[in-house]
Amino acid sequence: MINPNIDLVVKLEEKIDQLVERYRAEKEETKMLRGRIDQLTNQLEQAASSYALLEDSFNKLKMARTLEASSEDVRETKLRINQIVREIDKCIALLNR
Repeated sequence: MINPNIDLVVKLEEKIDQLVERYRAEKEETKMLRGRIDQLTNQLEQAASSYALLEDSFNKLKMARTLEASSEDVRETKLRINQIVREIDKCIALLNR
């Protein structure tokens, strides 16, 4: 008959081996997921940068079209100029604080 202590030790060793293998698998998965996070973070930063450039271009185009003087756009142009003047006044007020 096999000694019960030896049986317990063998089972304990098997469980330890399983835990070590699961630890290694989890560690590898964590490494892969961190790499994916870095990759997605870079993509997000690039998209945000691209968005900012496109938004800036859009605003410039909108302003250029607003400032084009045609008989239909005179009122819109005056409103846009007034808005710009208000923004400048706000900036000056903030600088004077």
